[in-house]
Amino acid sequence: MFDRLQKPFLTVETGEAYQPIKLNYNLLQKDKLIEALNKLKCLKKNPSAPSWDWFWQAECDDLHFESLDAFKRNPERPIRLGTITIREKQLYFSLPSFKRACLAVPFFHKLLPEEIVTPRNADFINKVFGLDERLPHGFTELFKDEELEAIVRQRLEDYHKTQERCEQAATAEEAFGVLSEYTKTEAGKRLPYAERYVFQPDTQDPDIAFLGFYIFLRGRELVAIKRWFGDSGYSLADAADETVEQVFGGMDIDILD
Repeated sequence: MFDRLQKPFLTVETGEAYQPIKLNYNLLQKDKLIEALNKLKCLKKNPSAPSWDWFWQAECDDLHFESLDAFKRNPERPIRLGTITIREKQLYFSLPSFKRACLAVPFFHKLLPEEIVTPRNADFINKVFGLDERLPHGFTELFKDEELEAIVRQRLEDYHKTQERCEQAATAEEAFGVLSEYTKTEAGKRLPYAERYVFQPDTQDPDIAFLGFYIFLRGRELVAIKRWFGDSGYSLADAADETVEQVFGGMDIDILD
């Protein structure tokens, strides 16, 4: 454990932890999507495949990264943020960090109309990697669809059982106790190696949905980093409190009002 406390984890060029994540979109109008992507100067088309490299330049030049590395940019060699790929009726964003995913979703939401593509889910890794650790070879090795779907189904089943117990509770106090027990149990669970976040289309204001996505991922990123440095007791509840304080405290908003 002492060795790990002295050993940094792997980070990407913009400073955040390396945690592979894949954004999956439903592709509704392929020709219009290709036309829209080819117009963006921040993308570079792969001549031999239906894929594009996404660079930190042009339309996304003002995207903000907290790391000091952000101030060492070379306009002649822009940083590649990720890769976009079309496969059958799906669009995929392959990204090396949660931060880049949280920036990509709202950025491309403004540029790609919902009649063309809609976000479906995000598959990601709940750990950070050592500098000398073997990295998975590609996203296919990381994400097994049936395993991720099973995790989502179990989470929904647990949630619906809790909802049913709350509805059948004799008093509000009993319902609150059931909900508190569920929240505490969920927060204390060991996070799966790979996990899936499901976007809820047409149910939320986009800005609220993007904020929810950020809070969800940021909490898991904090847990992975804290546990890397030996804080095994740090839970999702701790991460949620810290993230909400960072978001709403920084905005000077009293969320209890």
